[in-house]
Amino acid sequence: MKLTIQRGTQEIGGSCVELSTANSKILIDFGMPLVDKGKDPFDAKILDGKSIEELKSLKILPDIKGLYKNEEKEIDAILISHSHLDHYGLLNYVHPEIPVYLSEGAQRLIEASDVFIPHKIGAINFRIIKKNKKTTIGDFSVTAYLVDHSAFDTLAFLIEAEGKRLFYSGDFRGHGRKSSLFKNIIENPPKDIDYLLMEGSMLGRGNQAYKDENEIERKIEETLKENKNITFLFASSQNIDRLVSAYRACLKTNTTFVVDIYTAFVLDKLRKSSKHIPQFDWKNIRIKFIKYHADCLVNAGYRDLLYVYNKQKIDIFEINRNKNKILMLSRDNSIFPLIVKNIDGIQGAKIIYSMWEGCLTDEFKQYCAQKELTIEQVHTSGHATLEDLQTFANALNPHTLIPIHTFKAQKYPHLFENVKILKDGEVLDL
Repeated sequence: MKLTIQRGTQEIGGSCVELSTANSKILIDFGMPLVDKGKDPFDAKILDGKSIEELKSLKILPDIKGLYKNEEKEIDAILISHSHLDHYGLLNYVHPEIPVYLSEGAQRLIEASDVFIPHKIGAINFRIIKKNKKTTIGDFSVTAYLVDHSAFDTLAFLIEAEGKRLFYSGDFRGHGRKSSLFKNIIENPPKDIDYLLMEGSMLGRGNQAYKDENEIERKIEETLKENKNITFLFASSQNIDRLVSAYRACLKTNTTFVVDIYTAFVLDKLRKSSKHIPQFDWKNIRIKFIKYHADCLVNAGYRDLLYVYNKQKIDIFEINRNKNKILMLSRDNSIFPLIVKNIDGIQGAKIIYSMWEGCLTDEFKQYCAQKELTIEQVHTSGHATLEDLQTFANALNPHTLIPIHTFKAQKYPHLFENVKILKDGEVLDL
């Protein structure tokens, strides 16, 4: 079996791992980059109007034979670990006959997001992979493990072929609302792992101010109790753990949790996956209509849903009447000025910024300062702490540990045993 990490040995995002035998070839993840060559945020607009060959020349698409629409298919399958764009965001370029294996929750989230994002994935040959059971793909045997991450229904993969066992951690953590999944894999790890590809997103970021979702929930509750004005929450609509924390805090303080149409749609799509995920028609949840989101639903054929969501619609007059009892969700710095445009007297209002700090730009900070809005970062990462990474590596006890999804690969030999650092595109015979 041969391993080639096409992208991810020296960066977070854009993950793509190739595994091959004499007769079979699969990929694990096929994500959009998060940064460009200069480590600045990746601008997806660079994709516009460019051919597959042009994107290959720009090193945005990896040069993998038989992967793309304009080629004869030579890839047996793609495994997608979860529903973040940096792990699936380039799927629209792949050959339509290549099966894409993922969890049911990941498929629902990808399809929901595709209604609203400008660079759409489109129709994909999705197949739901069974968890904790072996799936045969050519020469490969694949076992999917459910892991704790800030994306719902995230998977890690055990890949077996030609007498070797490789474990791909994907993105994971041990401090979310599903921390029992981390505990289970530590107490009952897969045995005899030859190679562990393990993420290290948190390396170099320092300690977290909030260690888990329970602390996040308590802080949101405390803020809602103290604040005399409207409160804004910046959080990803796909971070279901964070939405649950916010909703629980709202129930405890009799606060109305105002979400947008996109968030309502995402939650609605996951209704069948878990009865514990808050829904747009639950107590203390209302929907703020934004024209762009409404237009996206109409264009995607969901016009009837707007009439359903309208039952929970909240208008600006009600928002202004009940400002001190509202927690309003936002996700995008650029859209935020449109959200607050007609809200009266927002000076002194608080923003609970519950996203990766890299999203908190200087431009946004300046805007909030001009509006006299107070920003407080209240976040816990979707990725494992150093302590949990070491616990994970010790439990799996691989013959060789390979860094991936990290900017700090050079730190691994000082923190873990049996480390081998690869370069993007380097072929390793396992």
